[in-house]
Amino acid sequence: MNWNRMIDDIRENFILKIITPFFENQRIKAYIVGGFIRDCLLKRQSCDVDIVVDKNCANLIAKQLADSIGGYFVELDNINNIYRVMLPDKIHYVDIADCVGDNIEEDLKRRDFTINALAFELKQNKIIDITGGLQDIEAKVIREISEFNIVDDPIRILRAFRFKSELGFEFSQELRDIIKKHSSLLNNPAKERVHTEIIKLFDGNFAANTLLDMDTYGVLDIVFPFVLDIKRVPPNSHHHLGLLEHSVETVKQVQLYYENSCDEVKSHLEQELFAGHRRLAYLKLGAFLHDIGKPATWTIEPETGRHRFIMHDSEGAKIVVPYLKDLKFSKKQIAYLQKIIKNHIYPAGVVTSDDASEKAYLRFYRKMGEETFDLIAIAYADRMSALGPEITQEMIDKNISGLDKLLKGYVKQKNELKPLPKLLDGNEIMQILNIPASKELGVIIEKLKEAQISSDVITKEDAVAFIKTLKN
Repeated sequence: MNWNRMIDDIRENFILKIITPFFENQRIKAYIVGGFIRDCLLKRQSCDVDIVVDKNCANLIAKQLADSIGGYFVELDNINNIYRVMLPDKIHYVDIADCVGDNIEEDLKRRDFTINALAFELKQNKIIDITGGLQDIEAKVIREISEFNIVDDPIRILRAFRFKSELGFEFSQELRDIIKKHSSLLNNPAKERVHTEIIKLFDGNFAANTLLDMDTYGVLDIVFPFVLDIKRVPPNSHHHLGLLEHSVETVKQVQLYYENSCDEVKSHLEQELFAGHRRLAYLKLGAFLHDIGKPATWTIEPETGRHRFIMHDSEGAKIVVPYLKDLKFSKKQIAYLQKIIKNHIYPAGVVTSDDASEKAYLRFYRKMGEETFDLIAIAYADRMSALGPEITQEMIDKNISGLDKLLKGYVKQKNELKPLPKLLDGNEIMQILNIPASKELGVIIEKLKEAQISSDVITKEDAVAFIKTLKN
C-alpha cells in the first residue's frame, strides 16, 4: 500500500481542508475515525467526518470549531457526548465525540467491523489500524471485530448487509456464522434505527443481491415480515420467477434503468427526497414493495390454471401502511411509497392500450406529477422482471418502446405543464351543492380534479355543471 498517497487523499478532502487548521492548534489528540477513511480510500464521496477527541472535551471542542469556521453547533447526544458541527454550506458536517475507553486503540476495538475501525491522527498524519481494516478494504471483505460487539448492538447485523449493499464486499466466514447464530436479535433494536439502515441499504448499488443474501441468512423476513406471504406465490405464466425473486429482480432492474438513463432522469433520481437520502433509494424500496398486495388477491382460475391478482396494486397500497408505520416511516414517505405501489401498472396500461393517445399521455403526466419519471422506471423494471412463458418478445418490445415514448414525451413537455387552476374551492362547492364539510365533499373535490386532468372540465362554468352531476 502507498501510505503517502493514502494520507494525501485523506488530507485533500474538502472538509479536512477547512477543519485541520483548527485541530493543529489544539492541545488535544483528535482522530478521524470510521467510514470517512474507508470512503476516502475507496474514492467514495462523503459529506461528513467523525472525529473522536481525548480528555473528555468533545462539547467544548465542537463549540470552538463551530465558532472558528463560522459553522453551527448541534447537540446530538449529551449522554454519550456526541456533537455536530454543520459547515457554513449547511451540507457537510463534522460529528465530534469523546474517545470511548482510555485511548484510541480501545475505542477502535469497540467498533463494528474492521473496515470502520481505522483512525487518522490529525496532527501526526498517521493512520492507525489495529484490526486489519486496510487489508480487508483491499480484499473487499466485511469482517467483525468480535462476536461480542455484534451481540452487544444487534443493529450491526443489519448494518453488515447495508455495507454489503453500498460496497459490494463479501462477509468473512466468521461474520456469516455470527449472523446465522444471532439473526433473531434483530427484533431488539429500536425501529427508528432499523428504518435508517433500510434506507441506506436500498440506496446501495448492490441492494438486490443483498436482499437475496438477507433471505439466505434468515434476516429478510425478520426485517420485512410480509416476505413470508410473498414467498407463497410461485412462478406463473407471466412470471418466470417466484414473487419474492420477482420483487428483488425489480429492484435490480430499477438500478440498471437508473445507470443507463439519460442525464435528466439520473438527476431526478439523485435528488434528495427525504432525510438526506436519494429518490432512487425510496424508488428501489417501492420496487421491492410493489407487489405486496398479490398474496391477498391471489386466485387461480380452475379452467385455465391462470394466476390472477385483481386489484393487487390498490390492495398493496393499503396493506403496506402498517408495515411502514411500524418501521417509523413518516406520512410523506408512506404517501410516496403508496403512490408507487398503487400506480406501478398505470404506465404500461397507458402505452399498451389500443387507444393510446396524447391526451392519455398528458393525463398520466398531470396525475403522476413529480413521480412521472419514477413510475416509468418502475414500469420498465416490472416488465423486465416478468418474463414468463406467455410473455412474447413482441409484447416486451411494444411495452418498452411505449415507455420510451412516454418518457420522451414527458421530458419534452414537463417544463410546459402548468399547474391546474383551482376552479372551485371547498366553500364554493358546499354552497353550490348545499352540503356540509364531509367525506362526500372530499370525494367531489377529487373527482373534479380528475375531470380537469382529463380536460373534461376547463372553465369554472364547466366545473359548476360537473359537480352538479355528482350530487346524490
